[in-house]
Amino acid sequence: TVAAGSTVRRVQMNHNELEAIARAMVARGHGILAADESSGTIKKRFDAIKLESTEEARRSYRELLFTAPGLAEHIGGLFDETLRQKTRDGVPFAEVLARQGVVPGIKVDKGATPLSGFPGDTITEGLDGLRERLAEYNQLGALFAKWRAVIDIGAGFPSRFGIEVDARAL
Repeated sequence: TVAAGSTVRRVQMNHNELEAIARAMVARGHGILAADESSGTIKKRFDAIKLESTEEARRSYRELLFTAPGLAEHIGGLFDETLRQKTRDGVPFAEVLARQGVVPGIKVDKGATPLSGFPGDTITEGLDGLRERLAEYNQLGALFAKWRAVIDIGAGFPSRFGIEVDARAL
């Protein structure tokens, strides 16, 4: 996917394009902004400042963040809702970021859930339908994907089985 004028268009990526994306993501002095808060996570942040977590409030917050001067010098990374949102002027956030030289990406896991039979362990969900979601996210402008494992540490956990299950999913 490349930014072309005012639209993001899909092209088949080759090895060189993938390598360029990877290099841009790890360029010296740059990092990944995990602007991939779920609606629940961002609600907690908004609650702390007594702001109602509506879709419009979340969109406005993200627009303010993504249009901040100098942003492109340091970041990339989005959440499903964010990738689908647009500025007040109708420009997709992925395009806003791409125009600034930011590599837009997407968190593709569906969150952690308790691992049955292993108290304290969790398993990250979202492998079902991942191929189709990746294709759609690419059409929406995402150039990389993030998958995570949530591993809590406590008395008796994580179990070896829990670590192996999450490692396989990763």
